[in-house]
Amino acid sequence: MSADIEAEGRDKACCASCGIAEVDDIKLKDCSACHLARYCSIKRQRDHRPQHKKECKKRAAELRDEILFKQPESNHLGDCPICCLPLSNDPKNSAMMGCCCKVICEGCSNANLIREVKEKLDHNCPFCRHPAPESEEEYERNLMKRVEANDPTAMRQLGGIRRNEGDYDVAVEYWTKAAELGNADAHYDLSLLFEKGEGVVKDKKRKVHHLEQAAIAGHAFARHNLGCEEFRNGKYERSMKHFIIAANLGYDKSLESLKKSYRRGLVSKKDLAAALRGYQAAEDATKSPQRETAFAAGQEAEAANRSN
Repeated sequence: MSADIEAEGRDKACCASCGIAEVDDIKLKDCSACHLARYCSIKRQRDHRPQHKKECKKRAAELRDEILFKQPESNHLGDCPICCLPLSNDPKNSAMMGCCCKVICEGCSNANLIREVKEKLDHNCPFCRHPAPESEEEYERNLMKRVEANDPTAMRQLGGIRRNEGDYDVAVEYWTKAAELGNADAHYDLSLLFEKGEGVVKDKKRKVHHLEQAAIAGHAFARHNLGCEEFRNGKYERSMKHFIIAANLGYDKSLESLKKSYRRGLVSKKDLAAALRGYQAAEDATKSPQRETAFAAGQEAEAANRSN
């Protein structure tokens, strides 16, 4: 049918293919990709596909970009469940507990350790108080219990262990399941596998898909990698958008990329200034006296190890 009928379908709730109106016994369904056109049957949708395909793809890409370039409220890790402050992007500043799979900041972990030493208590999980594992085998058993409870964080962690052992098939299986359950780290891990071809066939399309899913969930590393990917493809405007979002999540490498891009005239002074403010706000939000104490203790321990 003509483009006029499709326009009528949008405006008057008519089938974009045949023009029939929606009445009691005729229900129209949206095109699932673009939501622009409506159809009275699958057959009519298929018949109309040649006329609708170009506009459908364009609108679907626009809808995808609306989701992709939306600034997340926080990074994918969220807040520490004990102090309720945002967790840092740096994995060194937090730890995942194998018993409950909660990610605890170093400040709360250190405070719990100090309390246990002072009161001469056994070392337990700072969150659920489960006894700390005494071996790697016990740690994995705890993880497996969480995997059996369908915990995506445990699946991602166990997948990492299997990958380090060289068992890529099992690692991919765990990460794929965790990704399906919405784990951003699993999406990111899969993107690296598809980029390098480790245990899987190299696949750029699937790599980008997993990077995008992780980025949408607030994964700053994935967002930065997307920015680098777009930069290599010459899509500088999209690249800068990714770097700005990652900088607002507190990722320093994206901020450095923006500074370099500013010197090349690829990003405006206004956007760079806003990214600097966003980065600093994200960094400040992760700070607390407990975390500063833990960081200082870690620095002292590293200095002592170097001197020995």
